[in-house]
Amino acid sequence: MAFVKGVWRILVAIKDGLVLLFLLLFFGALYAALSWSPKPAQSVSSGALLLKLDGSIVEQPSEVDPMALLTGSGDKSREYGLADIVAALDAAKDDGKVKAVVLNLDGFAGGGQVALARVGKALDAVRAAKKPVFAFATIYSDDGYQLAAHATESWVDPLGGVAIIGRGGSGLYYKGLIDRLGVNTHVYRVGTYKSFVEPFTRTGQSPEAKQANQALADALWEDWQQEVVKARPRAKLAAYVSNPAALAQAAGGNLAKAALNAGLVDRLGDEAAFGARVAEVAGDAPDDKAGDFASIDLKKYMKAHKPANGGDIGVLTIAGDIVDGEAGPGTAAGDTISALLRKALAEKDLKALVVRVDSPGGSVMASEKIRSAIMAAKSGGLPVVVSMGNVAASGGYWVSTPADVIFAEPDTITGSIGVFGIIPSFEGTLAKIGVTTDGVKTTPLSGQPDVAGGTTPEFDRIMQMGVEDIYGRFVGLVAKARRKTPQQIDAIAQGRVWDGGTARQIGLVDRFGGLEEAIAEAAKLAKVDPGNAKPYRIEKEPDKFAEFIQSVMEREDDDAGAPDARMGRDLLGRQAMVQRNWALQAVADVRALVSGAGVRADCLECRGYGAPKLAGTADQRGLWSMLVGLLIG
Repeated sequence: MAFVKGVWRILVAIKDGLVLLFLLLFFGALYAALSWSPKPAQSVSSGALLLKLDGSIVEQPSEVDPMALLTGSGDKSREYGLADIVAALDAAKDDGKVKAVVLNLDGFAGGGQVALARVGKALDAVRAAKKPVFAFATIYSDDGYQLAAHATESWVDPLGGVAIIGRGGSGLYYKGLIDRLGVNTHVYRVGTYKSFVEPFTRTGQSPEAKQANQALADALWEDWQQEVVKARPRAKLAAYVSNPAALAQAAGGNLAKAALNAGLVDRLGDEAAFGARVAEVAGDAPDDKAGDFASIDLKKYMKAHKPANGGDIGVLTIAGDIVDGEAGPGTAAGDTISALLRKALAEKDLKALVVRVDSPGGSVMASEKIRSAIMAAKSGGLPVVVSMGNVAASGGYWVSTPADVIFAEPDTITGSIGVFGIIPSFEGTLAKIGVTTDGVKTTPLSGQPDVAGGTTPEFDRIMQMGVEDIYGRFVGLVAKARRKTPQQIDAIAQGRVWDGGTARQIGLVDRFGGLEEAIAEAAKLAKVDPGNAKPYRIEKEPDKFAEFIQSVMEREDDDAGAPDARMGRDLLGRQAMVQRNWALQAVADVRALVSGAGVRADCLECRGYGAPKLAGTADQRGLWSMLVGLLIG
């Protein structure tokens, strides 16, 4: 009887907890709705289009969890869609109400070299239309300066500077820790350069991985410098990046003045002085606040100038990690994307399909599900053109194989044709605390994989053969698509990552160009007049409630100055953000080891070159909770 009463108390406590949680969420939403009101009428008939980028530029913004926003567990940093920003700038250049474009990059987190080059091209078009572009930041990092180089006037705070780091950097390797903990990592892979598993099996890069990574970093760095010099020829960039300490010393240790002397920026001044300068062109703000200027809200402007979605050239976006099952935008879930494509093919009279890929890969099963859906479209007579963004590697290349034509940019990161699987077992860890395992078997595979007692030679052999078989399938798909022999593809595969320029030379891509060029080519293949070819974006409809909650929270963040997104205003603050992301990356790596089930076509080194995934997501907090639970449980 006492046991029954105890169980009843537990059930009642769970019920009360759930009711309390529901009430908190309900009243939180009610408070947000009641406290929300439109911003005071400060709209202007003309002014400067303000790109205050407190976050990152991505191919496809992630879906926002409204409950995470209401409970404060979501990240306040924002994601801006590349296509939306480009469309806004294209409209601004011909809009008489837009007197200038302003880039406020104090909270900018980056966007990947290919995406930023596309935004830079749009900024150049604004300048060609005789409209000034102004840029301001306390500290310019590489990505921020890639945009600022395209400005008519670049400003930096006198207490800030330009911190150009260049491509490259160090990663974390866990082999020493894993050995100390007694964890045994069972790795099954094909590809001399498939370095995703190396952090768990080595204390540093293999010579092969180091060679390939150095070549990739050198190519991207060379292209970055060329773009900046072309956009800002008066900048003494080579001297600045080769010996920044000497230039800083010559300026008396003043980093901002050193950047000015080197021609990297045009003016020194704080945000108020910058605003006063913009006001000379765009006009004063309606409230006559000193140092403020008449500005046009970017989000409203993007919404007003978002292209209609009613064309006959389907555009399917594959962005983010490729995962099994279902997921929202910003993650390439196999079930979700294949279902979206099938629905579009059934409901729309599409003439061609453009697949926009910005993914480092992931699950082989999900990649194949997406590829099969694209092949079904192709079998139905639709031409297929692939447009690669920042990254289209491993699984990102797997889903590109149905293409009739592949477009990429010189700085696109692609290839990484290789597969792997990794399973940890903890027999050594358990032995340290006196725990052992034993049991019975009926076949050589009984109980396998046994993460507590270790794997058997038979299991390891079968897993390795399975990985080799999938690699052979991958190479075969690429060989057929590229009209080469499997031996020719194997020679350039082996998990090696290539920059887009080299990838074109070795036949992994066909032409240079962006999404616009890919759409034009698809129209040509479908015998559609390119002048009448309009894209139909195959994507999930946004959640209206989530959009409403996000707009409320963004308004509150704007009023408060969005401190989380703008915490890195000076050089040390920027480094604090880097360290925070470094710590979260370590947690993500642990998760990849513990829960990365299945054979994967994934690219580790690619992740450092794409649009950054901002720290502080609910998923990452869950990882922290998981680790804390393991430590104290």
